[in-house]
Amino acid sequence: MNQVVRTSLLAALIAATMPTSPTATAQEKAREDMHYVGMLATAFNHRTVGELTNETGWGSGGTLIVGGHITDFFHAELRAGGGFKDADIPESDLTLSIDYFASWYLGMHYPITDSADIYGQFGFSYINGEGRLMNAEDSRNAQFRDLEGEFPGSSFSISWVAGLDFEVLDNTYLVFEGGKLFEDTGTNVNTFQFSGGLRYEF
Repeated sequence: MNQVVRTSLLAALIAATMPTSPTATAQEKAREDMHYVGMLATAFNHRTVGELTNETGWGSGGTLIVGGHITDFFHAELRAGGGFKDADIPESDLTLSIDYFASWYLGMHYPITDSADIYGQFGFSYINGEGRLMNAEDSRNAQFRDLEGEFPGSSFSISWVAGLDFEVLDNTYLVFEGGKLFEDTGTNVNTFQFSGGLRYEF
């Protein structure tokens, strides 16, 4: 009899101390039909700038997010943002700016702990910006002349984002993410986005 009692108590103790599975966590915190808003600080990394030297430059801006959970694991969202600080391109007199952009994404998120999720999303972006080139006649700026004026030349592009969020308060998440904002098919400039901020679900 004592052996049976000890075995039952041991089984109950093991069950109580086992970590909660991701599936159980998702069921405990159902997110289907919830909506969210967020504000992120964003760094723009312009890569492969210039036909010869493939320079890299950094700018910064902000992103506003509005979205909703289609199911407990899938979501859709809209984003709008713009640049605060333009990117000065090394070895040139070129400055790239992102005046504003708008993005639409479909994504999937998955819980990895009781308070953290990973997510990925794929969609499209519209970007409006400008390239300003001083001393365009200088020979060192020859490879950047195609970037002067409207930037990027192809305003629509495929975008993607991957990220991680942590619930810091009830329904309030700290967000870290990175991905590609656009690729300019005319000049082959790739611009990546790296962001951090807060998202609130309701």
